[in-house]
Amino acid sequence: MVVETKQTFCRFCHAFCGIEVDIEDGRAIKVRGDARNPMYEGFTCIKGRQLPEQHYHPDRLLHSQKRAPDGTFAPIPHQRAIDEVAERLSAIIAEHGPRAVATFSGTYGFSYPSSGQFTGAFMAGIGSNMTYSGGTIDQPAKPIARSYHGNWGAGPQMFDDADVWMLIGANPTISMWGGIPQYNPAKRLHRAKQRGLKLVVIDPRRTEAAEKADVFLQVKPGEDPTLLAGILRVILGEGLVDGDFIAANVRGVEALREAVEPFTLDYVEERAGVPAALVERAARIFAGGERGSATSGTGPDFAPHANVTEYLINAINTVCGRWLREGERVPNPPVLRKPKEYRAQAYEESTDWESREKLRIRDLPITHIGPPTSALAEEILTPGEGRVRALICIGSNPMAAWPDQLRTHEALQALDLLVTLDIKLSATAKLAHYVIAPKLSLEREDTTLPNEALSGVFGFAQGYPAPYAQYGPKLVDPPAGADVIEEWEFFWGLANRMRVPLRTAWGEVDIDAKPTSSGLLERMCEGSRIPLEEVKKHPHGHIFTDDEIRVAPKRPGSPRLDVGRAEMLAELAVVRAEPHFEGGGYRAGESFSHRLVSRRLLESYNSSGRDLPRLMRRYANTGNPAYMNPLDLAELGLEAGDVVEIESARAAIYGVVAPAADVRAGVVSMAHAWGDAPAEDARVRELGANTGRLSDTQRDYDPITGIPVMSAIPVNVRKVAEPAPGGG
Repeated sequence: MVVETKQTFCRFCHAFCGIEVDIEDGRAIKVRGDARNPMYEGFTCIKGRQLPEQHYHPDRLLHSQKRAPDGTFAPIPHQRAIDEVAERLSAIIAEHGPRAVATFSGTYGFSYPSSGQFTGAFMAGIGSNMTYSGGTIDQPAKPIARSYHGNWGAGPQMFDDADVWMLIGANPTISMWGGIPQYNPAKRLHRAKQRGLKLVVIDPRRTEAAEKADVFLQVKPGEDPTLLAGILRVILGEGLVDGDFIAANVRGVEALREAVEPFTLDYVEERAGVPAALVERAARIFAGGERGSATSGTGPDFAPHANVTEYLINAINTVCGRWLREGERVPNPPVLRKPKEYRAQAYEESTDWESREKLRIRDLPITHIGPPTSALAEEILTPGEGRVRALICIGSNPMAAWPDQLRTHEALQALDLLVTLDIKLSATAKLAHYVIAPKLSLEREDTTLPNEALSGVFGFAQGYPAPYAQYGPKLVDPPAGADVIEEWEFFWGLANRMRVPLRTAWGEVDIDAKPTSSGLLERMCEGSRIPLEEVKKHPHGHIFTDDEIRVAPKRPGSPRLDVGRAEMLAELAVVRAEPHFEGGGYRAGESFSHRLVSRRLLESYNSSGRDLPRLMRRYANTGNPAYMNPLDLAELGLEAGDVVEIESARAAIYGVVAPAADVRAGVVSMAHAWGDAPAEDARVRELGANTGRLSDTQRDYDPITGIPVMSAIPVNVRKVAEPAPGGG
């Protein structure tokens, strides 16, 4: 049999690695990195190399499913499923109004751009703005902090020509996120170190990135704002700032100086657990560089005071002048997006949360990143006008991803209609009334367009570091007899039946003449800086450097970046006034021995990958391990493989302990988005445990984003007997 090799890009995660796929008799049989891809240079991770296993997994849904009253599922043709869902949605809207319908777009809502466009267009068409996303769970503090600080129109300095970098709670070689470009990050870091880059890493765990650091600050969980304020105090106190940039473009420096003054080196050492000399050294190294940035990952945004943490990161970059200047070459202009202007000036963003529409829950505002997902379970459970009664989940698994899993579980069961678009019967899909079976990445065509937007949403050094793009053609057909569709087809089908107009970012979609996937890609890329047809000529991907784009001068009277916003500095004062001590919770009278922090595992991507045996070999008898320092294990009388109960003020989960000398004493480090429904708790060695259950959406939450404490959670740990099957 002849084996044919074709090129595309991986969509297992957001990194979109360029890959080559061997195809035999119409089936993908092997995936490897594409050595001729100029952005990735042959890199792909272990997850991407399992795409054939994912596509042909025996548990993959090849037909949509309808749940019977007894909880069992039976196949249903997707057209009939859409008929029935449209009928039920129409009835709900007629009785309760459009706000009773919500959507939640997760991990794979990002990977397929047509999915997000059609989701938003359908919801706008019915008149509901209840469009929730994972972006309001994992890193909402980044765009919120930028709103207070201001946006720099030319963009940040980039990693590939930096001489200094600071990572806060980020481990890019594992997470493919956090500052070092996620496009072969290990090689990029290696090259940077060879050219002399100085790396500062802040993390409660000595991560893979920390092993490469010139200075590693092993901070106590939840104390990022304390440590960053101390670093800023050194930078401002010693005058290690870019005075010219500040004079021309920044305001609020004196207010910032006053706000960080109480964060003395002695205080930071006592509270954050980092030696004063290391704090000083980190500040001097970072500020002493010519080019670079401070960037963060997911962990700091899960922890308390995330907005302040991200605001202080902005402030560090700004007082050190870490932005592109007038006349500099723009390293990463768009390719498949429309051309844009790059100016060396600040732009203000609205922070008038009071003027925005509010949710019914805790008066939380619907910000520019959407309604806060942490309140959605309560929007479902709270009686009265505006109650959410129907939820459509796109490429997501709320039972694994949302905070406060117990409340999530109750809410999903209370819905009049739950629809998921999922490749398997996940923990959420098992509660759904309908599960729509979608195509997988090798069965559809797409582009790398979504990654071009990352820097605009999440700020520093995300997105592509160069004008790169790739078109990924359809490589294989779905398995014989399958009835699978793309996500946009589901929403088009609903619109067709319900007579809902679909107006996307590129224009109106005819709801009577079904478009094609190819046609949609063309429309999405209309007016792009580089025509899609040109991108298609480069099957290995291409960096389009023919046109040199320079940063334009600022306009007269342009605003300034603000490092002294009263709201953020007031919250920093709250941080300074908090009691801090070993043990205890975030409220008086609570006593806890440890802090649980989130982490990522190379072999899984949120809740994806846990069904693929080759990825799970290391975790075959542990689930997502509860990594702890050997000193803690000895103190608690624990050995590797013991089962423990990890209890917060909200709830308890099981964990299988594993020794890890890289974890700070007093810390439990566990991957999030594992586990299943509470009834499956005893299967902890197989399914892992859901750390989101330890969070409480009704306490210790951010008043803007609504996000509760999801990392640095105060917990107690105790050894328990092996849980009995069916014991819950």
